[in-house]
Amino acid sequence: MLLRRVLPAIVLVAATLGPAPPVGAEVAATADAVAAAPAPRDSRVVQTGVAQSATRSIQYGNTGKSWRTEIHEAGAAYVKVHFAPLRLVGDDYVTVSSPDGREVYTYYADRKRGSDFTEHGDPGFAAMSIDGDTAVVTLHATGNRDAARLSRQGYGVRVTRYDRGYGQAELAAHNPVAMSVCGTDARRDVVCYQSSHPTEYARSNAVARQLVDGIGSCTAWRVGNTNRMLTNAHCIENAADVRSSEFQFDYQCATCGGENPRTGTKVSGAELIRISALADLDYTLFSVNNFDSIRQYGTLYLDVREPTANERIYISGHGDIKPKRLSIYEDTEGGATCKIDVVSAGVNTGYRCDSSGGNSGSPVLAGSSHKVIALHHLGGCPNWGTRITLVYNEIKNDIDNTSGIPSPGDDFTIDPNPRQGSVAPGQSVVVAVNSAVVSGKSQVATLTTSGLPAGTTAVPNPSTIQIGQTATLTLSTSASTAPGTYPITITAAGSSVTRSTTYQLTVTGSTPACQGMEVTKTGTLSTGGSQYQPDGSFFQTTVAGAHQACLTGPASANFDLYLQRWNGSTWPTVAQSTKTGSAESLTYNGSAGYYRYRVASTTGSGTYTLGYNVP
Repeated sequence: MLLRRVLPAIVLVAATLGPAPPVGAEVAATADAVAAAPAPRDSRVVQTGVAQSATRSIQYGNTGKSWRTEIHEAGAAYVKVHFAPLRLVGDDYVTVSSPDGREVYTYYADRKRGSDFTEHGDPGFAAMSIDGDTAVVTLHATGNRDAARLSRQGYGVRVTRYDRGYGQAELAAHNPVAMSVCGTDARRDVVCYQSSHPTEYARSNAVARQLVDGIGSCTAWRVGNTNRMLTNAHCIENAADVRSSEFQFDYQCATCGGENPRTGTKVSGAELIRISALADLDYTLFSVNNFDSIRQYGTLYLDVREPTANERIYISGHGDIKPKRLSIYEDTEGGATCKIDVVSAGVNTGYRCDSSGGNSGSPVLAGSSHKVIALHHLGGCPNWGTRITLVYNEIKNDIDNTSGIPSPGDDFTIDPNPRQGSVAPGQSVVVAVNSAVVSGKSQVATLTTSGLPAGTTAVPNPSTIQIGQTATLTLSTSASTAPGTYPITITAAGSSVTRSTTYQLTVTGSTPACQGMEVTKTGTLSTGGSQYQPDGSFFQTTVAGAHQACLTGPASANFDLYLQRWNGSTWPTVAQSTKTGSAESLTYNGSAGYYRYRVASTTGSGTYTLGYNVP
């Protein structure tokens, strides 16, 4: 897979067999004609974006506790930031986020901690991409820092480059070739089929968009019951390509034709398991990091048999790097369905199911079993997929293809609405959990959750539902919940089957009033309780000046804040903030002396964060 190293010469598209047809034309193909066709002349990955050099840096500052820079490229589809090795103090960390906080990825000097990242052959690493045209890079200090000394010693953050994704017009300009749309493009957003084709919709959950080396795009998908993924070998040629790729699950529109894709869940590639080159079967089997975060999207199984003529098929993938679409019909919605046109031609099977650049690696599923019958890899109308029985013969000892798909009977789906949300630490969000019968009769199911960040609780209401009903799920964070994006698994255990889905919770940074404070303390209060800070003791100021403090606590509680000064015998209160709720702040100009803060609960309990500055 030649991407960054030969960027000026790249024309990255789904491959064609023989001369490319005009856009929209269909090519009559027979098995004999295909078998005699020349080798594919171009099988590289669709070019998604371009690498930009950068020399930005963030150093420790003389004031505050965080320092930031923004990387903005107007109209970019995404921004992916590359770093030199981080030089940070202690538990200090760097976040890469979207301006609205929908995406937050956290990195430490020790790469074993924090969010997923990708490697690109240099000493540093790349953060996960940020959807949209702006990435916010922030250095966070967890204590007081000697900025001048750290700057002299080379501590801080250095951005060496970033990748920006093309918009659709720029994408077309950089990939000026005929795509593999056979006749009229009948593809639609996967959500368009949630009600009419619930099984096809559900199987699409296991399909992810692959970002290759920051500037190319393919499709990949989970296979079997273990940590295994499949795509084309021309998308991933070696172990380095695995480590330089990220995979975005649930990147699909929330409403049919709404152009409102969800952020989904992004993971990085881990280990190359097995590969067969483009000239052979054109597949790569690999694993990913942070596998538990994508389990809730389900998996696909292989239909280990030869295709049959005219059998119904469908394809799910990320052609043109767009949010996930389903190709169920050949030309007209509700018309002829996609089918196998050429049963066997070399290692391939042929069909006129629409695809385009970025669909490389997509699963071709049999309508009869809803299992994968071929691995899409070439275009040209007919389009072509490697027959999956040939792939299975080589990888059968590397995967668990034991199908967990129930035979026709009582089955259902669950789906949160919305699929994602953002809260500040100490706040809550309420999610509707919808359920629907797919087949058979309704059943009773019990709702549970997993994957909650520390300090967060989840309360379903009711906890047991009759399928077809809607429940609510209240997710409550605490003041100590760390910023980040967390995929939360929602599971409904029914009498015949168990189904899971995911809700993506983004916990944003601290409230603005608490940013940049010199000292930060945390504690936990019960109703009517109080604590003194710092750490049950006091602090001394040797000069007069302004005291500034802020408090954040649970949204459901009422916490108050008091500043007290020692007068030689007692601790009278000299300033206070006692508003309704748990967000308090105060400022006090005082003389030199001994001071302490008192945090008290009027009602409610939970964890709080106190930040303050001293003169």
